[in-house]
Amino acid sequence: MVNGFQPFEQPQYFIRLYKMNNTEKLSSLRKAMKENLTDVYIIPSTDPHIGEYVPGHWQIIRWLTGFTGSAATVVITESFAGLWTDSRYYIQAEKQLIDTGFVLMKPSSGVKYDFVFWLTDNIDSGSKIALNGRIFSIDLTRKIEKSLVNKKILFDFDSDLISSIWTNRPDMPNNPAFDHSVYFCGKERAVKIADVREVMRMKEIDYHLLTSLDDIMWMLNIRGSDIPYSPVVISFAIVGKEQVLLFIEESKIPLKLAAVFDKLEVVMLPYEETAGILSSLPSDSSILLNQATTSSVLFNSVPPGMKITEDLTIPTQLKAVKNKTEIDNIGKVMIKDGVALTRFFFWLEKNIGSDLLTELSLGEKINSFRSENENYLGPSFSTIVAFKDHGALPHYSATNESDKAIDTDGILLIDSGGQYLDGTTDITRTIAIGRPSGRQKQDFSLVLKGTINLALAKFPDGTKGYQLDVLARKALWENGLNYGHGTGHGVGFCLNVHEGPQNIGQGSGGTSKTVIKPGMLISDEPAIYREGEYGIRIENLILCFEEEETEFGNFLKFDTVSLCFIDKSLIDISLLDKKEIDWLNSYHAEVYEKLSPYLSGEEKEWLKEKTSSICR
Repeated sequence: MVNGFQPFEQPQYFIRLYKMNNTEKLSSLRKAMKENLTDVYIIPSTDPHIGEYVPGHWQIIRWLTGFTGSAATVVITESFAGLWTDSRYYIQAEKQLIDTGFVLMKPSSGVKYDFVFWLTDNIDSGSKIALNGRIFSIDLTRKIEKSLVNKKILFDFDSDLISSIWTNRPDMPNNPAFDHSVYFCGKERAVKIADVREVMRMKEIDYHLLTSLDDIMWMLNIRGSDIPYSPVVISFAIVGKEQVLLFIEESKIPLKLAAVFDKLEVVMLPYEETAGILSSLPSDSSILLNQATTSSVLFNSVPPGMKITEDLTIPTQLKAVKNKTEIDNIGKVMIKDGVALTRFFFWLEKNIGSDLLTELSLGEKINSFRSENENYLGPSFSTIVAFKDHGALPHYSATNESDKAIDTDGILLIDSGGQYLDGTTDITRTIAIGRPSGRQKQDFSLVLKGTINLALAKFPDGTKGYQLDVLARKALWENGLNYGHGTGHGVGFCLNVHEGPQNIGQGSGGTSKTVIKPGMLISDEPAIYREGEYGIRIENLILCFEEEETEFGNFLKFDTVSLCFIDKSLIDISLLDKKEIDWLNSYHAEVYEKLSPYLSGEEKEWLKEKTSSICR
């Protein structure tokens, strides 16, 4: 326990609470739809904060369908029940939806066909579509309305049909917040609030609505444990020129912290009063909000006549660029995390062949090694330990039913991370157990080339994430290979492991058009997945920095900050050029230099061999 904070545990409530089977739940929902004269009911995987990780109370799709992925939308009619998700979860969803009454709506031939397109093609004119506007962004509800504008649809954006049929639904979490010291985060909360207000002044904004939990945690220098894997407490906030209105259950804020808030004019109000207070703001004032993370219920509470500016929130943009203290702490936390990983892989190699090794047990073991570190809070996401064909599921999460024994031959993919007071980590390593095949070595080497190519990138200031994506895919594309997910996501500081606005992906819209700036922390994770066989992914976190200024402007580069050996037994050296070999040797030298002082003699010798230089 750290500062009275209970480390995260992988949620297990759904195992004991789900009593009805999925077809019975679907039947109950259809009965409720009929009673409410609803033709179509839509459910997202989000909560009122439109976040990736949500508390059990809002994990409606998991309860209803059995699908455990983090991103999905469900559409239900009298005769149809479909689930849409992204390519990371296709294989997983196909298996989990068997005999549930739900079908996976997987596009064919790479054609984009999301649930909005389906509604346009399949819903009759005059139908009634209902959804719970508390958990739908105004952005998405507008998209639905626009796509069906010619069909005279009756919309009900305030429809909760789940509460009446979900018995034993988990309560909303009520865990306490704690102070996140300036020793870790580098900037006092008073300064952050002032920084936000200064941008508001420049934009001529009177009020700023904050709905994303990470924005509020960053600005107020608090953390908590309401959401699995993200150290946040559930809250909303409205920043004004004189006061910050914090909508939160008062019991969550310890008295000492409440006294600090009082001095800063941070006024605490009940969480459920957010919409009501928002509606009472002066109609002749202005407000800034993010349409992608503001629910339609909150958006529609803004008084008529109030000038609304829709954009990324100010805290989102400010916290994306890490300050010097955060960057220094990130360097320290990567050493701690790297030592834990090294000890884990050393232990694993010594125990290969044991009957006790399974995907679940390895996940527990790696979390155990991390828990020995100072300032550790818990995993930053559900640890992925995927052996053989399970590795082809990009976001596979082992269960008691799927748990696979680790034998003496196969490809093992481990994607894991930790939440620390001094930073957030996320790293993937793929290792060979036994002797890898030639194709496995070729696949691994092509993925490695992509990892290195992005890590070595040098680019002019103003470059956007989508402009860098091809660097990680080039070697794969040249061999007719590809992967369906993005190449890189932003990472928070003791906050969300997936935290923008920066990312690196193929699409040129959305946050992929965010300019990559010095101080941004991003993942570098190309991959290859062969369904039914194995998956290979190599992921490091990279930190952007300013490299030089020339007559053509400022140029930026990346520093690879994750520290863990890369399995040389999977490398086909003939596929690497000199620059790539030099990078790998230099990286391995850094891994050994920074981690070896914290290892035992045997561990140190083992790591020395794992990080020894390679040459043609």
